[in-house]
Amino acid sequence: MTQREQAATAFDDLHTRHAAALTQQAYLLTGRPWLARRAVERGFRLAWQRWPEVAVDPDPVGWVRAAVYEYALTPWHRLCPGLRTARGLRRASAAGPSDRALLPALLRLPAPYRRVLLLHDVVGLGPAETAAEIEASVPATAARLAHARERLAGLVPGLGLDGQPPARQGEILRARITALPAVARATPPAAQDVRSGSERSARLTTRAVFGGTGLFALVTLVMMALTPDHYTPPERARATAAHTRTAPARHRGTEARDHRNAARDQRNAAREQGNAAVRKKIRQARLAPELR
Repeated sequence: MTQREQAATAFDDLHTRHAAALTQQAYLLTGRPWLARRAVERGFRLAWQRWPEVAVDPDPVGWVRAAVYEYALTPWHRLCPGLRTARGLRRASAAGPSDRALLPALLRLPAPYRRVLLLHDVVGLGPAETAAEIEASVPATAARLAHARERLAGLVPGLGLDGQPPARQGEILRARITALPAVARATPPAAQDVRSGSERSARLTTRAVFGGTGLFALVTLVMMALTPDHYTPPERARATAAHTRTAPARHRGTEARDHRNAARDQRNAAREQGNAAVRKKIRQARLAPELR
């Protein structure tokens, strides 16, 4: 037997022993048969893709259960229509009124309380194991479990949880929850379908990654081919307007200076003429007595 065949045999054995119980637990978490089946299929697909890691894990079923619970409690599932949930609840009708009210009451619990209750009272994990799986402290886990039981006792008085010790409350809840007809009818997908679906999903993912990488490389090559190999700065516009504006200003300044110089020369010439006339009159006045 090859190594791959041994891995497939071990995976099928894990699936055969635990898939049905995980499907029931996922249904109790969600109230939706289709979502429970999908969560279990998703969890086992992930386990097959990471089988070398799961095979050496101390608790392989715990590894798969954590993946199933995480997918089942994903918040975006709340956006899906609630019609299938209502149908699932109608199918869960049991003989007694307390049984008919048990599943709706369980689904009314907050998701962390539901998860702790299932792990401890239905799966049968201890307080420390439950705390480790939900990644919380033991006191916080015990408080969630106590609150969940208290809420169920108030929602479904017919369970008879009031006044019972914690151990007895766990026994009652485990017996009543696992006896629900809808839980008993929850069926998981086949192991062969899970393995083939996981391998097909892995191939599609690989092709998508290679396709995206090739497309990115093609776009990069096209951009490199269309981009010039050197930078050409834009041509600067000639500043002709500046010279046109400054030349008339310089010309006007020269004309004004010439005009001032001409006016000064005229004033100097007139002053010289006046001075010459005055000197002439003075000489004439000096010569006048001698002529007499």
